[in-house]
Amino acid sequence: MDIEGRLAERDRSSCSDPEHEERSRSSHAPEGPPAEQPPAEEPSADQPPADPRPRTGAPGARPWRRAALLAAVSMALVLLVSGFVVQPFQIPSGSMETTLRPGDRVLVNKLAYRFGDDPRRGDVVVFDGTGSFLQEGAAGNPVTGVLRKAAAAVGLAEPAETDYIKRVVGVGGDRVICCDKRGRIEVNGRPVNEDYLYPGDTPSQVPFDTVVPEGRLWVMGDHRSASRDSRDHLGEPGGGTVPVDQVIGRADWIGWPFGRWSRIRGPEVFAHVPGPGGAPGAVRGGAHG
Repeated sequence: MDIEGRLAERDRSSCSDPEHEERSRSSHAPEGPPAEQPPAEEPSADQPPADPRPRTGAPGARPWRRAALLAAVSMALVLLVSGFVVQPFQIPSGSMETTLRPGDRVLVNKLAYRFGDDPRRGDVVVFDGTGSFLQEGAAGNPVTGVLRKAAAAVGLAEPAETDYIKRVVGVGGDRVICCDKRGRIEVNGRPVNEDYLYPGDTPSQVPFDTVVPEGRLWVMGDHRSASRDSRDHLGEPGGGTVPVDQVIGRADWIGWPFGRWSRIRGPEVFAHVPGPGGAPGAVRGGAHG
């Protein structure tokens, strides 16, 4: 039996048909010539090449926006603190020398009298003089007034013409007299040795005898010969006294210049002054720490 011949024949039948393979390859190939891709357009000499990076706005615009937003938020916080807590106040004149000098910036504590406490003798206070030192508010351009008020609120400009800074000498019910035989001011019958006065100044060259109405203050500058204060308004409504509710706050610190940084303390010279009527022990408005 020709076994080898059969195996050879079987091997030839199991091999792939060359024609079948050719048909199989041609069935997977796309018919016709391949489509030609259009050549990429080259940028002309007048047209700059396209930037592959995504556009996010003008260069540097975002940092400027952040800086402007930060500045606006910071200014809002400063104005908020200045309006309700602590306000810088620029000293406009020499009426409070040598305690305060022109150009000093003091920090005015607006919370000092917000919780039931009243101004005390010896306190240095900032107040609105409309209706007491000035019978009418200052007129002017409203836009300029707003800008100046904002600048004054951060200590960059002098305060409004209606704002004053003086020292409290008498509170409601006090009788304030100038002067005794030694030229000193008396409060409720007690002479006061005002050691904070400008060197060479007398307590007052204008004699007066006044009883401070309740809810009002008698205020004077430390540089008496250069200060327009309660003495200059004796014949006006209120007799030169200032309503307590017109007080903006108490000056507690000198914040600028740095060389004069210090706390403004109430003097001890008022600690021995009795209350109205001279009742023993009825001390009102003693010095604060």
